[in-house]
Amino acid sequence: MKFFFPAFLRTKFLDPFEEFLEDSKSIGIVLLTFTFISLLLANLFPSYHFFWQKKFHFLSGTHFPGSLADWINDGLMTVFFFTVTLEIRYEIISGEMASFSKSLLPVGAAAGGMIVPAVIYCLFNLHTPYKNGWGIPMATDIAFSIGVLSLLGKRVPLSLKIFLTALAIIDDLGAIIVIAIFYGGKINLLFLLGSIVLAVFIFLLYSRVKKMNVIFFITAIIVWYCMYNSGIHATIAGVLLAFCVPQKSLHKFQSRVHNTVYFFILPLFVMANTAILLPSVNFRLLGGSLSLGIIAGLFIGKPLGIISSVYLLKKIKLATFPSGCSSRQMAGAGLLAGIGFTMSIFIANLAFTNEVRDAAKVSVLIASFLAMFTGFFWLRSAKNIS
Repeated sequence: MKFFFPAFLRTKFLDPFEEFLEDSKSIGIVLLTFTFISLLLANLFPSYHFFWQKKFHFLSGTHFPGSLADWINDGLMTVFFFTVTLEIRYEIISGEMASFSKSLLPVGAAAGGMIVPAVIYCLFNLHTPYKNGWGIPMATDIAFSIGVLSLLGKRVPLSLKIFLTALAIIDDLGAIIVIAIFYGGKINLLFLLGSIVLAVFIFLLYSRVKKMNVIFFITAIIVWYCMYNSGIHATIAGVLLAFCVPQKSLHKFQSRVHNTVYFFILPLFVMANTAILLPSVNFRLLGGSLSLGIIAGLFIGKPLGIISSVYLLKKIKLATFPSGCSSRQMAGAGLLAGIGFTMSIFIANLAFTNEVRDAAKVSVLIASFLAMFTGFFWLRSAKNIS
């Protein structure tokens, strides 16, 4: 790419742009910007919402997604799940989860950070029509949480960033399992078997040809189509395909898809799923058990579950704090883990429809912004003293 740009243009435009893409803060900044743009457009131009939701009638009867929002949520987000699974595999093989001792603290923290928010949500909604949304406050947005932590620079130790990254990755794994098991439809065994058989074919094909080719891509699309019609959410095809990538190629695949996912697919997802006309949101729902369950789950349940698990593991001497981290900083990491955003909004789409779904999304945004600002200022004032 640099070959086509004169030196003065590279220095002035291309190099700063590439630095921005490589900065861990930039993903959060981009997603936050697109969220505000989407909310603004939705409330200035009501037709903006219908742009994403308008059905493609020519696709009726083809068993493909019916609207642009559906194509993003069921199609492009498959690539996001593919990327997340590659990251999980990489961490298990050579990262922070490569050994039992290294993985115990983030695994325990992530487990507490998923269970407690779900329990809190259920306390508010167990006997209501909204009980299906228990998975919404379980998720941590890795891009936002790490992005906010990066804004603090040297105020926080590198070990805390590594801990929060590992926690968020395990959290994503938990969310993937929850989506696959609890947020699918009626299982079509023929399509499910077809997706698995074709994934095995891709694995065998890749082990022979050593690089992606046309057959690889066509077969991957058919795997996605089979998964879409299997009753299990279509994005799980991305998980399946990520396990077909040979171990030695994990980092190469991550590098190839990273910028596309985080600077194209996720901004599109945000634009399509935060196109909420705020005056039309049912404020009765926002003041009720649905909203309170999501906000309390993310903003209170997440840090409570994470901090409790960490202290328990420390108390029974199975784990210690990351090097150089104080108790306050660990609590701050727990607060930042309450930024649900992408995955929470994704689960809200699966759990609810219409006005309930919009109220759930607004609740996720409220909780995420509370966690974002509280976690930032908490860590800003924290000291490296245990």
